[in-house]
Amino acid sequence: MPADSGHALCLIDHHVHGVMSAELDEGGVEALLTESPAHPPAGVRAFDSQLGFAVRRWCSPVLGLEPHATADDYLRRRRELGSAEVNRRLLTAARVHEWLVDTGFQSDAVSTPAELAGLSGTPAREVVRLESIAAQVGAAGGSAASFGDDFTTAIQQAAAGAVGFKSIAAYRGGLAFDPARPGPAEVAAAAGAWLRSLAGDGPARVEDQVLIRHGLWSALDAGRPLQLHTGYGDPDSRLHWSDPAHLHDFLLASQHTGTPVMLLHCYPYHRQAGAMAALFPHVYMDVGEALNHVGAQSAVVLAEALELTPFGKMLYSSDAFGLPELHYLGAVGFRRDIERVTGRFVADGDWSPADAQRVREMIGWQNAMRVYQLSDQ
Repeated sequence: MPADSGHALCLIDHHVHGVMSAELDEGGVEALLTESPAHPPAGVRAFDSQLGFAVRRWCSPVLGLEPHATADDYLRRRRELGSAEVNRRLLTAARVHEWLVDTGFQSDAVSTPAELAGLSGTPAREVVRLESIAAQVGAAGGSAASFGDDFTTAIQQAAAGAVGFKSIAAYRGGLAFDPARPGPAEVAAAAGAWLRSLAGDGPARVEDQVLIRHGLWSALDAGRPLQLHTGYGDPDSRLHWSDPAHLHDFLLASQHTGTPVMLLHCYPYHRQAGAMAALFPHVYMDVGEALNHVGAQSAVVLAEALELTPFGKMLYSSDAFGLPELHYLGAVGFRRDIERVTGRFVADGDWSPADAQRVREMIGWQNAMRVYQLSDQ
């Protein structure tokens, strides 16, 4: 059992990213408070959002300010301390027992799992992105005929050092893909077209649905938990394509593998994700980044996610990227929300206090410990 963290609910963040290594100016901080890459119009700032208000309320005291400090005062204090000190303060204050880190996005700009562990004082393990593996295999210069086997081999090799895999299929055509495992000839033909585009200075981005499906099935064969982005994301993803209900046939086809499939974030489709977790024995879900972004409404979203999701099938994650404020807010906000939601069930006489505490522990860390076999790593 993980050590008690100052009587706070123990948390394993099963999907998170590193923090920015460089110093951040005002624009850099505000850019990381939104999923939109566009500059806001004149007179609008990212701090004027549920997430921005949550930062001012909850992160200000960690940096030595009063709660609800103004955005300008907050940014001024952040500059005075410097990014290294801000990172250290917020990451240690989060008191997360363990981080499972997706290293597939802007890995050259954010801390590595080892660096995140050093900043926070708690362990971090790697989650490997399938599309990154495919790009590496493509860049290695193999043939179309060998690509499928090379990709599979690379996934198997990565499984030796990773706790899980992640796919952004939702960003690469959506989740309503053909659920069937593609055959070798189909993979070779798709690989040939993609490799020819690379030779002609085409983008290394893997978008072909056949290659994505091959990666998904190879990851399932490797046996490590497979994380899938669903729901809210940046404009590169079409929200209506990312509804986890689109995965029904894939989940039906893959349940015989027994490999856990982890539906990440899910909002605003968290109820659909809960239904998938209730229907399929190998499916799990979280509400991830949504709790940070909806701010003062976060307990409402968490309560909705708990309507159908079996309690042994939900996990904690923050999906924090870049700003340590997001790592901190995710942890303290989840502890606050799960206490509020389960406390209301107890107050209404629907749950016993012992059951409420057991569910908090399951979602906070026990489910992640079991599904990712962390005690065996």
